[in-house]
Amino acid sequence: MREIKHWLDGAAVSGGGDRRLPVWDPATGEQQAYVVAATADETARAVASAARAFPDWRAASLSRRSEVMFRFRELVDANRKEIASLVSQEHGKTVADAGGELARGLENIEFAAGAPHLLKGGYSEQASSGVDVYSIRQPLGVVAGITPFNFPAMVPMWMFCNALVCGNTFVLKPSEKDPSVSLMLADLLRQAGLPDGAFNVVQGDREAVETLIAHPDVQALSFVGSTPVAKSIYEQGTRAGKRVQALGGAKNHMVVLPDADVDSAADAAVSAGYGSAGERCMAVSVVVAVGAVGDPLVAAIRDRIGRIAVGPASDPSAEMGPLISREHRDKVAGYLAAAGTADVVVDGRDAPISDGPGFFLGASLVDKVPTDSPLYTDEIFGPVLSVVRTDTYEEALELVNDNEFGNGTAIFTRDGGAARRFQYDVNCGMVGVNVPVPVPVAYYSFGGWKSSLFGDLHMYGPEGIQFYTRSKVVTSRWPDPATSEVDLGFPKVR
Repeated sequence: MREIKHWLDGAAVSGGGDRRLPVWDPATGEQQAYVVAATADETARAVASAARAFPDWRAASLSRRSEVMFRFRELVDANRKEIASLVSQEHGKTVADAGGELARGLENIEFAAGAPHLLKGGYSEQASSGVDVYSIRQPLGVVAGITPFNFPAMVPMWMFCNALVCGNTFVLKPSEKDPSVSLMLADLLRQAGLPDGAFNVVQGDREAVETLIAHPDVQALSFVGSTPVAKSIYEQGTRAGKRVQALGGAKNHMVVLPDADVDSAADAAVSAGYGSAGERCMAVSVVVAVGAVGDPLVAAIRDRIGRIAVGPASDPSAEMGPLISREHRDKVAGYLAAAGTADVVVDGRDAPISDGPGFFLGASLVDKVPTDSPLYTDEIFGPVLSVVRTDTYEEALELVNDNEFGNGTAIFTRDGGAARRFQYDVNCGMVGVNVPVPVPVAYYSFGGWKSSLFGDLHMYGPEGIQFYTRSKVVTSRWPDPATSEVDLGFPKVR
């Protein structure tokens, strides 16, 4: 069976540990490959490789680093179909969905290629008599990224593109559930001219993560995953003196006001709720139906669910694929079994494909969900859309603001005043107005509030540049030796 290897010093390397982690085909339920989980020593080798590469890569000119990103962008674009196919084989999402992931990843490469503009410092001439002051941004050193299964290509690009162009070297620990694309990206970086050792990949699980957290040469950690793990990594990493950005879970609300266009809102809810089988941190998992819009909206969503084509990525007509694993599929189905007093309008367990060999679950819709139900309180991460009814806009806003998470939210309305009030009052990091999945473009930054983010800086975009650099201020004077004298007083600026 195929082994998915590590990437060290510019080449694929077999694992030397004794633990094999299976990589499944979610569409068939069969094992298609395995990774040998990296040991602490192997992970330390990856860090050492990055540390050796850092001085030369840091010394490379901004133009040189940008040139590598330009070349990498062209190589990713040229291999887009192959990368999307690889993502589909291991994750299960449709090829079209994987292609969309690649498109957003390309945006981040393009932003990184222009990052030298953001690496400019400031300069103040004659801050004091004969004294100039200027600021510069410098890389941190070796940095690491720990990425989730749901976007095995895009999320790593959120991290390493900015990290590398800033002059850092990088160690990636991808999800062990769909790890192959990490090796392809590593090889494309090599082809683009990135020096050996500047980018390394360790396949594995908790042991590799804990080694990266504890390693004294790792200066910063980026993480995307569940809130409990994000909080733990943030606490452990900062305790070890590292800079950490850890993006956690979400429970994204889509508020639909009575004046909204019902068909447009239903289209958006279905697209945002069931795309990628709901395995997105930005998926809409709760529709908040305000007032009289509830009944027609639920009916419109139910009608659209019946037209969703669920199937393997190998089926060109498929719009929604399987979930990542059998355990996760069963966990998501368990929420439907425990719906309690809520009204299960469409039960994905009844979909014929749900009885097949793969990890499929049909799109599900649950109406009139109580706010103390696990359907509402938990991040389900599957194709289950809950509808909560409120009488007023104020009640809907209170629901969103009282929620533990603050990742993304959206409002659907024809009233510009209501939309502006919502974006002003809502406690969320990313807000959509008639846009159900408000993922920022690459020249903004991605991240939520509350339990959806641990750390001060969001991911990618300008805040990504800030995260992977630190500021240094230089005060300089080139005096005439004839005017030099001893002065024990406080430095003067006037």
